[in-house]
Amino acid sequence: MSSNLIVQKYGGTSVGTIEKIKKVAARIKRMRDSGKDVLVVVSAMAGETDRLSNLARQLSDHPERREIDLLLSSGERISSALLSIALHAIGCPAMALTGRQMGLVTDNTHTRARIKHIHADRAKKLLNENHVVVCAGFQGINELGDVTTLGRGGSDTSAVALAAALNAEVCEIYTDVRGVYTADPRVVPDARKLNMVSFEEMVEMASLGARVLQIRSVEFAKNFNIPILVRSTHDEEDQGTWIGREDSDMEQQVVSGVIYDKDQSKITVRGVPDQPGIAAKIFGALADAAISVDMIIQNVSAEGHTDISFTLQTTDLNEAMPIMEQVAKEIQAVDVSSDSEIAKISVVGAGMRSHAGVAARIFRTLSNQPINIAMISTSEIRVSCIIDQKFTEQAVRVLHDEFHLGENQVSENRSSEGGLKTTSASK
Repeated sequence: MSSNLIVQKYGGTSVGTIEKIKKVAARIKRMRDSGKDVLVVVSAMAGETDRLSNLARQLSDHPERREIDLLLSSGERISSALLSIALHAIGCPAMALTGRQMGLVTDNTHTRARIKHIHADRAKKLLNENHVVVCAGFQGINELGDVTTLGRGGSDTSAVALAAALNAEVCEIYTDVRGVYTADPRVVPDARKLNMVSFEEMVEMASLGARVLQIRSVEFAKNFNIPILVRSTHDEEDQGTWIGREDSDMEQQVVSGVIYDKDQSKITVRGVPDQPGIAAKIFGALADAAISVDMIIQNVSAEGHTDISFTLQTTDLNEAMPIMEQVAKEIQAVDVSSDSEIAKISVVGAGMRSHAGVAARIFRTLSNQPINIAMISTSEIRVSCIIDQKFTEQAVRVLHDEFHLGENQVSENRSSEGGLKTTSASK
């Protein structure tokens, strides 16, 4: 395909009612009438995935993942078909395709599959015939022909992967917010919308709990250099937030945003024998179950034993605890406990690379509240802390103020940080 192609993704709230679907169809038609080829990826209508999940839980506490994939994938099929019908009704040729019909092939990991390759020949043919292609997001098929789903936020990943496979000009993500903010506006009313965010910053933000984009979608965009534009479905005048490679013309604040994630739990394995291979047994068992672990901390060994704590998504806790209890027996650990009343607070900014003292400011600001820090994790452009969940909003607000990120604090931030940093990166 040529770079004349625009990929648009619409989230569940954007297609949540028939009236909203009609408005989305009108918007797509205007883009198509401007001379662009358009491929659209849609999520399930708002609330539909939860409704289907609840039906499954009424039948089983632990429904089989293969059947869950088949069940949940129907939500996106419904919204894609409805949007295609709406486009036809206003004179815009369109065809809805499932993940299977799109040729999106994944591995065999049900409920959190990863894309292996995309056979997009049918989509290319339809686009060449001047159709709008409406793809059901979040889903694909494995090599056995079974339906798979891509996990939470999977429609974002579908959209960016298709944009990469078809060499699209841009992937536009339409949602109910105007773009990427310095913090959650529901927590910090003075949060500021960012005009531009680097791929690297957005990968960190998405991995840390920012709900605007799914992390794998940003990784796809970064690897294939596909610009992403996050825009509001409801405000066509707003220009949204561009996500792309760092450029010599990009101005980078030391800190770009404060992110929080309450969907965090901590598991602690106490009295672990301090021997080679023990950690591999603990985390290998979780990896075999496709459960991702975030922060890990191990206490200093005392009398040949130690404690190991780690964090993971709360949605994985019920599956992880039985695994850890079994491993604890095998390695003769003392016990296993969990804590779901925690939250992760993170400060992100590409400018942190060349500015010392950011971590110290974070720790000092939290201690002044006082908010205790249970665990700490860092990268080149990010500092994350685990705190008591009840202090989440307070921590976000004080850190946002500390780094002068609000609408009325930008000029103050520039002067207090000694000006903005310009960062060069290869194209």
